Amino acid sequence: MHPVARAASVVGAVGALGLGYASLVERNAYALRRVTVPVLPARHRPLRVVHVSDLHLMPGQRRKAAWVAALAELRPDLVVNTGDNISHADAIPVALEAFSAFEGVPGVFVMGSNDYFVPQPKNPFLYLLPPRAPGPSRSPRLPTEDLVKGMLDLGWTDLTNTRATLAVAGSPVEFVGVDDPHLKYDRYGLVEGPFSPEAELRVGVTHAPYQRILDAMTRDGAELVIAGHTHGGQLCLPGYGALVTNCDLDRSRAKGLSRWWPGAGRSLGSPPPPEAAWLEVSAGLGTSPYAPVRFACRPEATLLTLVPAS
Repeated sequence: MHPVARAASVVGAVGALGLGYASLVERNAYALRRVTVPVLPARHRPLRVVHVSDLHLMPGQRRKAAWVAALAELRPDLVVNTGDNISHADAIPVALEAFSAFEGVPGVFVMGSNDYFVPQPKNPFLYLLPPRAPGPSRSPRLPTEDLVKGMLDLGWTDLTNTRATLAVAGSPVEFVGVDDPHLKYDRYGLVEGPFSPEAELRVGVTHAPYQRILDAMTRDGAELVIAGHTHGGQLCLPGYGALVTNCDLDRSRAKGLSRWWPGAGRSLGSPPPPEAAWLEVSAGLGTSPYAPVRFACRPEATLLTLVPAS
């Protein structure tokens, strides 16, 4: 065999193995990421928060749903759901059955684009290009109201462009949330303003971590912002990290815990000021049904243990 043909054959074989691993193994290798966030007042007892995001559930994905339900065994004080729960109307009962394991646990949620519209086939290589603002969707609508009603029936609080204060393990926690910024459904102007000084913790919740939302929430005094949407890059390179974030968040913050303050996106590499908030971005648990691969970026949920800042 000619050397060039032999090299092409090897590259093709390696590529096929990588694709098989990404589509058959890693995208089903669900992981729990544990982080400790020093954000509470002095002498406050730790709070346990389960963050789930981007399940993109299809009706037959019972194993994923069961894995989510088992997270209730962590006995969290709070559940935060940052959207993109479904990819099919018939997946709503599956999602709600999984979430029912947390009944009685305070929870908050916002919606993502895949909670509103049926995903459509598209060239997967477009995902690697710089993000573009989506135009008017021509996709069929999903019965979002059924999903929202089911989550409200669990006692969870809808944070769509609103504020709320919940008692979490007996402590007042104030939340501000927005509808999906990726679809430009966010209306932060309706809820902007300083957090209450009586709250013991101030939290922002958004599906997509666009800088305009992160800046606005932290400017108003959010001490912790929780988001999803990025899939952690979904396709990552070892030693390099995420290739893209599918929004204007920088790659270094594509998943995990980092710091954010107003203007942080224009100050890459700068040390955070003392008052900088914590930003936790989940890599999520699913993929689009038309791009069912993950590489060097396992699907995940997060257990945040909140502890005193001092």
